[in-house]
Amino acid sequence: MDGFDLLILGFMLTAISKDLHFTQPQAASLVTGTLVGAVVGGLVFGMLSDRVGRVRVLTWSIVLFAVFTGLCALAQGYWDLLTYRAIAGIGLGGEFGIGMALVAEAWPASKRARATSYVGLGWQFGVLTAALVTPVLLPIIGWRGMFALGVFPAVVAYVIRRKLHEPDVFIAHKANAANTGSSLHALVADAETIRIGIGMIILCSVQNFGYYGIMIWLPNYLSTRFGYGLTQSALWTSVTIAGMALGIFLFGHAADRFGRRAAFLTYMLGAAVMVVVYSQLTSAGALLIGGAAMGFFVNGMLGGYGALMSELYPTAARATAQNVFFNIGRAVAGFGPLVVGIVSVAYGFPTAIAGLALLYLIDIAALLALIPERRGVDLA
Repeated sequence: MDGFDLLILGFMLTAISKDLHFTQPQAASLVTGTLVGAVVGGLVFGMLSDRVGRVRVLTWSIVLFAVFTGLCALAQGYWDLLTYRAIAGIGLGGEFGIGMALVAEAWPASKRARATSYVGLGWQFGVLTAALVTPVLLPIIGWRGMFALGVFPAVVAYVIRRKLHEPDVFIAHKANAANTGSSLHALVADAETIRIGIGMIILCSVQNFGYYGIMIWLPNYLSTRFGYGLTQSALWTSVTIAGMALGIFLFGHAADRFGRRAAFLTYMLGAAVMVVVYSQLTSAGALLIGGAAMGFFVNGMLGGYGALMSELYPTAARATAQNVFFNIGRAVAGFGPLVVGIVSVAYGFPTAIAGLALLYLIDIAALLALIPERRGVDLA
């Protein structure tokens, strides 16, 4: 539902702007506000999860996200819609890290990366659903009706609270921990931990900046440059998303077999190459194939962060680390659509997309210099 919500926003920006008379920067700031709110949620809910429990706090974050996504349907202007988006982002920010920590602690070490990648596939399923159903539903129920659909995760939260239990690793930790202290302090406990933290901020920022910078503006790009209608743009976007899903699935298996650093390095190099290639494509067939290949590398790394950070940080700070670093990346990425939009106006969308290759080169340098390999480490 997180993925569904964020992609329908990309499809709806034009309709919202026309109805509420938003400028292009105001429309883009709705995404920025959501992602900045996610930083706050990541910090608060991550710390609560490490102290109170994974399942209980995950439920709280889902309910907050669902309620305020639904309230967006009632917005009458820029400021109230931006407020609802930001608060929904707070709930959104709690979900990634807690979910990843929950899964990483529940699965065996030999399959940890593929497990967290399967969680990433849930995001892609939501995004793909949004790309397929938005062209059908938007003309019928409007952008307000689309936001109203965001209430449904509250039902999921009820099921999660009743059916799931805490992982054995977390239960054992709580039983043996006399005084865990601040989970935030564990993120800066020593020089090595700080160095790893800087590396994770860079990796998560580039991951999210590239993803949101491309996906939010891709339907608009296909529409304005090639004259594709909403249905055609949705088809091309869906193929890109399908490439992302395949990339995520294979990344998890590769990371479990060959190691985290090897898998990340391969995908980062592929992303740097493919964003440049995609920016030069003009024919319909090439855009389809190129979009799938670009998506494969650009977002294929998504699920790997759950396993990587679970192995880099202790149980007392695992969800906090996941949420803080990934959502700092989301906050930085919140400026992705804005930057891509500004560069697109000045130099064209192809130049804006190709420029992302520089970010992936920085990503590679951070991986090699700052992130150790800890595949298969015992989380207990």
